[in-house]
Amino acid sequence: MNLIALKILIGDRAKYIGLIFGIIFATFLMSQQMSLFVGIMSRTFSIVEQIDEVDIWVMDPKVQYIDGIEPIPDINLARVRGVDGVKRATKFFKGNVVAKVNSMLQMVTLIGPDDVSFIGAPQKMIMGNVADLKKPNAVIIDETGYKYIWPNEPFQINREFEANDQRMNLVGIADTVPAFSSPVLIYSLYSNAINYSGASRNKLSFVLVDVEDGKNAKEVAKNITKRTGLKALTAKEFKFETLKYYMTHTGIAINFGVTVMLGFLVGAAISGQTFYIFINENLRQFAVLKAVGVNNRQILLMVLLQALTVATIGYAIGIGLTSIFFIKVAASTATFKGFILPWQVVAIVFVAIISIMTIISFFSIRKVVATDPSLVFRN
Repeated sequence: MNLIALKILIGDRAKYIGLIFGIIFATFLMSQQMSLFVGIMSRTFSIVEQIDEVDIWVMDPKVQYIDGIEPIPDINLARVRGVDGVKRATKFFKGNVVAKVNSMLQMVTLIGPDDVSFIGAPQKMIMGNVADLKKPNAVIIDETGYKYIWPNEPFQINREFEANDQRMNLVGIADTVPAFSSPVLIYSLYSNAINYSGASRNKLSFVLVDVEDGKNAKEVAKNITKRTGLKALTAKEFKFETLKYYMTHTGIAINFGVTVMLGFLVGAAISGQTFYIFINENLRQFAVLKAVGVNNRQILLMVLLQALTVATIGYAIGIGLTSIFFIKVAASTATFKGFILPWQVVAIVFVAIISIMTIISFFSIRKVVATDPSLVFRN
């Protein structure tokens, strides 16, 4: 019976190709858009994620996410260091500044790691060395930012530009994931970063805390909040808070959700209509099978086999095309740096495609079950 079902399916070449095309389209659209959504949202907390040696982030109580910063007085650094369980606490600056490059103005995200420990500095370099940040007016730029400012130019250090009427000297290029707020990341030691940022009463953006061995980071964070009145979150909690803010305060989730749903509905519509027509045009073949004694259960299994065969082939090709997109296109474009096809997306789309074809099968099988075997003897 299975072989007969497959012969009926492949025998109608036009419908067979049409079904596979519909599944390919739905698979590609859903998996690509979901992966892009994951990539964009991961950039919202990329700075927190890349500073993996930090256990706790301490900030002003009004701060809801990493890009909404309210600087705190420097005296809070000493207060945090005095809390039980804190092994090390360091300064960290994050802000936006306008840089002048080649007589053009460019908004950049400025990161100021600690002057002594370099906590918060990029961990992977393409050119130069993190220690070069100790040089006068030294800054490091991320790879994506470099390509954005100097497109189609080879990597080159010792370039000069300005921020807040102060000179910056490029001493390195870092391999980091871009931030959500700006396509350009610039690193400078904390003492230099606060000067580039301009005049303000408070400069300290965050206090980065490393807890003592054997201590629970959540408990230490609670102690910091209790002792200082500041907001203290573990790195994992701060990533979640940032993600939640962008999910609830922007239309990104809705926009991508609509696109994914359209992919699902369009794929279901194309495949459903094509499969229904395919079943309708092959009623005589199913009538013959019923006339020779094939029961409805066996017919149902045959139709399910046809649907799952088409779903598997279309899904495999669609996921393959999505993988090629992220390997070839995304990997070679600075805009998509860090974007990948997560295995979770692969699994979710597989379930969605199988669900589409299973539902379509049960709608189509109703006409087959109701088919009169005598149909085969009619003109």
